[in-house]
Amino acid sequence: MSRTVSSWILSSARNSIVLHGKGRWYSICVPNRNKIKWKLLFSKRCLYPAGSCSLDGAFSFGKAFRHTSTEEEHFSFQLSPSQINDILRAGELSHKTLDLNGKNASSVLRFESNQLASNSPMEDRRSAATCLQTAGMMFGVFDGHAGAACAQAVSERLLHYIAVSLMSRQSLEEIELAVEAMKPVRPILQWHKHPSDVEYREITSQYFENLRVYWQHLLDLDIEPGLSLEEAMICAFKRLDSDISLEVQAPQENELMRNIALQVAFSGATACVAHIDGVHLHVANTGDCRAVLGVREEDGTWSTLPLTRDHNAYDEFEIRRLKREHPRSEEKTLFVNDRLLGILMPSRAFGDVQLKWSKELQHSILENSCDVEALNIYQYVPPNYHTPPYLTAEPEVTYHKLRSKDKFLVIASDGLWEMLSNEKVVKLVAGHLTELHVQKPQLTFKKPVNLGYMHNLLLQRKSKGLASLDKNIATHLIRHAIGSNEYGEVDQEKLAAMLTLPDDLARMYRDDITVTVVYFNSETIENYYRSN
Repeated sequence: MSRTVSSWILSSARNSIVLHGKGRWYSICVPNRNKIKWKLLFSKRCLYPAGSCSLDGAFSFGKAFRHTSTEEEHFSFQLSPSQINDILRAGELSHKTLDLNGKNASSVLRFESNQLASNSPMEDRRSAATCLQTAGMMFGVFDGHAGAACAQAVSERLLHYIAVSLMSRQSLEEIELAVEAMKPVRPILQWHKHPSDVEYREITSQYFENLRVYWQHLLDLDIEPGLSLEEAMICAFKRLDSDISLEVQAPQENELMRNIALQVAFSGATACVAHIDGVHLHVANTGDCRAVLGVREEDGTWSTLPLTRDHNAYDEFEIRRLKREHPRSEEKTLFVNDRLLGILMPSRAFGDVQLKWSKELQHSILENSCDVEALNIYQYVPPNYHTPPYLTAEPEVTYHKLRSKDKFLVIASDGLWEMLSNEKVVKLVAGHLTELHVQKPQLTFKKPVNLGYMHNLLLQRKSKGLASLDKNIATHLIRHAIGSNEYGEVDQEKLAAMLTLPDDLARMYRDDITVTVVYFNSETIENYYRSN
């Protein structure tokens, strides 16, 4: 990076008010990333250790990788290619669905996921699970703000709420009887997690008890034949958000549980969850995460099918919805500077009770709490706060019947979509699929096979570039999101700079990024239409 550009970055950071927490809570000036010329001056004497994973599930870099302050007068942006790969691949997760009798009965062939932190600690979360007492698989991406607590709680709990909403009355009765008799309860979900994923173990029992209250409520409703999938997802989102609000108002067993409840309720999270059962795809979205389908047309070209809308001030439907829900006198103050009440970018989210509760309730809860400043809880009532709630966690649910030409689904937090368009993401995934297919060598062995022959095959494989390709497509997308130049090519110098920016500067250039890509089994989908 040139001296001029590096000096400009440092001085711009020092002259700005940098508030810790998600940018969507605070109005900050983000420089135009496309206008920055990434010319780096490498220091030959700097060596860096491998990346590290923090205990809270946020993927961070060792101190030698990532600078902690813009006050350091001289710092290097140098990283070797292997060190860049170590950082980018630290959060990789992949899973291939099991074959049944040699045939994959699921329409999900496999999924690949990854995360890259900008905030410290990371505020994004993700979930993936197979339903054990109902059909299908679920995938979720959760984008936290004002801390990671709400995203963490929602990532642990929401899929359970959806699964319970889909269960038959008989299954719910069996679970309730088992709990009453203090017998083991059959698992509802099989989780697919990264080794560093963590849980709020201290409060797990309370989460289970509130889930139990929810399924008891479903039993009381006595709905036959049960909720539709769309109804189940909407009901689950709204019920979990209600529980988050009620838990912080209820007496807690100890101070730790109360502090967790406070942090969850007073931080926030957007959520995008996909449920896939055979050819039936449902996507529930609250906020500005996004789900996009990659479609291969008959002529071999690729098209993009968005399955969500961003719920924010740029969406006309959201503006009209909020205007309908509040007095006409508030029309001009609902959105200020393209933010809800001048504060929040998304217009739907979990938590964020500051925009849902009355002023009196907020004051009452915080007045009786311990040091809220130590919990990073922001006490701020915006002007023109007259008719709460202004925020909802109710999702918008989209249904799509999968076709054989639907090849993959990309779910990601807005950190990806701020950098790459829907079309660019689909193009990158499609290109990655093509490269993997082209570069996969045909291993036709001559007999007898000797070491020299095998060595030549491996050299051919390496010469075709397979070794340098990210095997995980989510990593491939993140690499392009933060490292692409104006020509759409990955610039290694820019990539290194974006990965080593100081903590107090990184958030000005990129957000936390979480990506999950689900590949569909075209053969299974075709078999469905043949048999029906």
